[in-house]
Amino acid sequence: MNINILAFGIAKDIFGSPVIELELTNNATVSNIKYLLEQRYPRLKQLSSYMIAVNNEYALPEDTIHHHDEVAVIPPVSGG
Repeated sequence: MNINILAFGIAKDIFGSPVIELELTNNATVSNIKYLLEQRYPRLKQLSSYMIAVNNEYALPEDTIHHHDEVAVIPPVSGG
């Protein structure tokens, strides 16, 4: 299945776009997404941390992704 990945902050710069498409197998997990993204965009591994959100909620590594889910990469943020 193909899903769109939304990118925010520095992730958008790393991807070169605010949205990318990623091909996943059925029953893919958040952990699978992170692995595939880091293979395609090695600079992503340089971030101290980043989160994956699915349908506007932070997701756990074992959460399964479905065809119509909205997936986003949330880079670390700093406040002041």
